[in-house]
Amino acid sequence: MKKLMWILGALLVIGAGPLFFDDEAETPDAIEETTAAVVETEPTEDPEPPTVEATEEPSPAETESARVSQDPGPNTATGDTEGELAAEVVLTLEVKGRAPNTGYDRDQFGQRWADTDRNGCDTRNDILDRDLTNKTYKPGTRDCVVLTGTLVSPYTGETISFQRGQDTSSEIPIDHVVALSDAWQKGAQHMSAGDRELFANDPLNLLAVDGRSNSQKGAGDAATWLPSNKPFRCDYVARQVGVKAKYGLWVTSAEKDAILRILADCPDQTIPESDAHVPVQAVPASPEQGEPQPAPAPAAPEDVYYANCTEARAAGVAPLYEGEPGYRIAMDGDRDGIACE
Repeated sequence: MKKLMWILGALLVIGAGPLFFDDEAETPDAIEETTAAVVETEPTEDPEPPTVEATEEPSPAETESARVSQDPGPNTATGDTEGELAAEVVLTLEVKGRAPNTGYDRDQFGQRWADTDRNGCDTRNDILDRDLTNKTYKPGTRDCVVLTGTLVSPYTGETISFQRGQDTSSEIPIDHVVALSDAWQKGAQHMSAGDRELFANDPLNLLAVDGRSNSQKGAGDAATWLPSNKPFRCDYVARQVGVKAKYGLWVTSAEKDAILRILADCPDQTIPESDAHVPVQAVPASPEQGEPQPAPAPAAPEDVYYANCTEARAAGVAPLYEGEPGYRIAMDGDRDGIACE
């Protein structure tokens, strides 16, 4: 009996074993399961990556702006004043002396007669089409290439028949109202290459004229040259004002005074529309000669006289270039063709 009771007691102790040791120890299987659980739930402690300062991604607009600032391609100029009173616009222009002509070259103004408006026709033919009447066109060019026509030159009022050809096309050149050299000395050096090409091909700055006047004018501004056709002078200086305002170019004091004197006789003159036909009154034939009156002979440099460079600078025309009114070799100390540098 005692032996039976001892056996029963031992069985009770063995059965209760897990109740006493569950929180004290774990079997190898339990430890492995617990370790696996820790590996799955706790992150591995890798070395921290090096700190990299975050940079803000540029916006599309900023990216395009940076591209344009580095791209010399055509950029649209601002300052369009078409339709505004020329006498008011001229007062907004900066007044400074001429900058040196250093570095000037026709190639600085891009391709000659480029198709900047992308209409499939070069600028020269665009201007001939705008300014001539009674035109005929080369077949197959979609009315682009002007073969014949009639021009009343705005600079003289004389009537000229135009015929395209190697020996005849030059009779009607296309004049830059603000000459490229003049523009270079009054701000164009600082324009982008694209804007200079737009400037050289801007219809507001271009007129079909007679060859003689074109040669006489050269690089002159309003202070040194005006059309002999007086009724056109208001339109002429208004174009110069509009062009200089559009491209941020300045004027000399003498040039500004000359423009204001002209506009005093036509206070309602507005900046012309660039694509509008240029209305010019033809000069009637002289009864004595039976033909349009010719333009006056070009002024010789000695017709304008400056005693010294101080006088030239005061007139706002310095520096003076060989061949320009007022230039004298005595004022050109280094004999490089540029006086009063």
